[in-house]
Amino acid sequence: MGFNIKPKEEKFFDYFIEASELIKDSADILCTAMAGDKEVEICMQKIDELEQKVDNVTDTAISKLNKTFITPLDREDIYAIAHKLDDVADSIQSAIEKMHLYNATPASEGTKELTGYVFKATKQLEKVFAQLSSIKKHRLKLQARCSRIVALEDKGDRLYREEVAKLFRECKDPIEIIKWKEILSDLEQTLDLCEDVANLLKGVVLKYA
Repeated sequence: MGFNIKPKEEKFFDYFIEASELIKDSADILCTAMAGDKEVEICMQKIDELEQKVDNVTDTAISKLNKTFITPLDREDIYAIAHKLDDVADSIQSAIEKMHLYNATPASEGTKELTGYVFKATKQLEKVFAQLSSIKKHRLKLQARCSRIVALEDKGDRLYREEVAKLFRECKDPIEIIKWKEILSDLEQTLDLCEDVANLLKGVVLKYA
């Protein structure tokens, strides 16, 4: 028989932990770029490298999923989480690429604050995935961290609207308005995607706790 399917559980939690750590590191570098502490091009190169690593990790997870009979979570949950993590990494990459391509510096204080929310959300995701393999033991902590991510997205959504309004109100250069509105949109989308992951994880916790 030519079956090449491994009837055993793969280490999907480890894949998620690795991906979330890489994403958190990307968000940290994005904060550095927004603060003007390093050249945007250097930050972009580092984020590009991290995004490629996230791609590799999530691709590996999905490939293993197709060859595994017994999984620690429902197959559709693993698939959805892997794809959403990849989307978060892509969104961070999009923000830094726009900063570089548009030569969009310096960032406003509000934009820096919004980027800080992105970092905080990815940090919470990293902590959730570090404890996800022990759902019953860490149920309350997992739920609390997911709720923090949702709260960060809500704060970020309000700040995004305020910053866009301020941009149109105070900026006289239409090109600068276009530049920063697109970057702000990427930041807001990144928070939305972090919330999507948190909501998926909330469902997983309810299912397995």
